[in-house]
Amino acid sequence: MILSNQQAAAPVKILAAGKKKFDWSFLNKLRRNISLRDKIFFVQNLRIMVKGGLSLGAALSTVSEQVGNKYFKIVIGAIWKEVEAGAPFSQALEKYPKVFSELFINMVKSGEMSGGLEEVLERLHVQMKRDHDLVAKVKGAMIYPAVVVVAMVGIGSAMIIFVVPRLVAIFEELKAQLPLPTRIMIAVSKFITHNGPFVALGIIVFLVIFVRFYGSASGKKFFHKLFLKLPIIANITKKINLARFCRTVSALLKTDIPIVQSLKITSLVVGNIYYRAALFDASQKITRGLQINKVLAEYPKLFPPTVIQMIKVGEESGAVDEVLDEVAQFYEEDINQVMQNLPAVIEPLLILLLGLGVGGMAVAVIMPMYSLTQAF
Repeated sequence: MILSNQQAAAPVKILAAGKKKFDWSFLNKLRRNISLRDKIFFVQNLRIMVKGGLSLGAALSTVSEQVGNKYFKIVIGAIWKEVEAGAPFSQALEKYPKVFSELFINMVKSGEMSGGLEEVLERLHVQMKRDHDLVAKVKGAMIYPAVVVVAMVGIGSAMIIFVVPRLVAIFEELKAQLPLPTRIMIAVSKFITHNGPFVALGIIVFLVIFVRFYGSASGKKFFHKLFLKLPIIANITKKINLARFCRTVSALLKTDIPIVQSLKITSLVVGNIYYRAALFDASQKITRGLQINKVLAEYPKLFPPTVIQMIKVGEESGAVDEVLDEVAQFYEEDINQVMQNLPAVIEPLLILLLGLGVGGMAVAVIMPMYSLTQAF
């Protein structure tokens, strides 16, 4: 069995394996950030060298010299030494679970067993490249809204801290009766300027609590469920998880990993915990003889009828891997289109929000001035 039942039943334990081995200082942990781009470079170059007739040990040695990430260079060097000493490649990879995922390790193990390591490395490269492109498209689409929101918050804060206090001095000197919007703006400005350190501390504490809650089990359960219900975001979240599910299971099945193990491994790869739970539950039910499409049909909010029907066709024709590959391509192209159109959808909302913020502050500043000109 490629993936043990105990490993599959405890995804958190799998990801935490080897923690004591890597328990270095805080600074060393910061240096261990190995990007997906680094891993793609590693797999691509390793595949080319193995395909060119180089031995695995020589290929690992050469790649380790070309890698820019210092920690990754150390890891690859250690793997090279173990391979040269006679250890299987997959066994050497298992010692670094923080670097190489279960998907990566199990596909390599399958390639070693079938004698098709080169082919497996090519599939891994495609899998990781598609995953990288998917994440890059989502991040790219969110840059514009994020910049606009940060600019809005920055300009608003600068107005409250530096501009409003000067207006307050003028209004207080004239002893004019101020309208409600102006009084609210002045009260906020005074509170922030008089309690600056406490406000800053409060924001920091809030952010720390938010990050910790988001990373906790209850926080993930709350936010991941919220992401599946929010307008626009829910559609994107489902498509991303479906694309990753189809692409991963297809890649695993093509390397002759059994469907049960493929679903268990995929349950560790998808991002949303509800998709993880559904896939792990499906892997358990399939062992009792149920078909994949019937098991996934029990989760209509996660798996649309189109996906269920396509899987059913694949099961009947004996080509589930090919069908899932086509479905993955469909969702990846759909996500690409959605990400391209997303700025056009969000832009009117951002303009409206920006207009309300600027308009509110303008009204709060102009109304008392207009009253003063009327009085004189």
